[in-house]
Amino acid sequence: MRSREAILEATRAQIGESGFDGVSIAGVAKRASVSRQTVYSIFGTREELVSQAVTDRLTHLVGAFEDAVASAACLVELFVEIMVEARRQILGDPLLRFLTLSGSSNPIFDPGAADRAREYSAAMLAPAVDRFPELDGRVELLADLGVHVGWAVLCLDRPDTRTDDELREFVTVWMAPVLESLPR
Repeated sequence: MRSREAILEATRAQIGESGFDGVSIAGVAKRASVSRQTVYSIFGTREELVSQAVTDRLTHLVGAFEDAVASAACLVELFVEIMVEARRQILGDPLLRFLTLSGSSNPIFDPGAADRAREYSAAMLAPAVDRFPELDGRVELLADLGVHVGWAVLCLDRPDTRTDDELREFVTVWMAPVLESLPR
């Protein structure tokens, strides 16, 4: 199990530094201090290795958002906390940063990328309807807002130029009137 995690971490780091095309079994094995055979025996192929590294990180990201759903007192706070947590998680992880911000060198950036991001966001927000009934029938709209605002936050707001608390205040001022006026 320890080798698997070391290999996944090495894969994420290599993607963050060199992109998907820069990932090789030999490079990952060296970085993880395991043999190439160990990588092959656990993951089988380079493609499966990359797929598992991405899946693992996205699962972790969903867990972070579930915590925001559980702790938010209102819809505005939920939206704001998701933006703050998304910035922390994505910019703090080489793989997620690459997936989100690398543009045309990233295989997920094709004409359907925004649609996939909205679907992922809607699926992540769907459980919040139980806690926030005002979301019922508006999850897709909130997901669309989240994708657009989220990409702006990731591209324009770095933690070294705007702290988490400053980001919370900014997103609240910016989005509270929008979220409070969403059509039912």
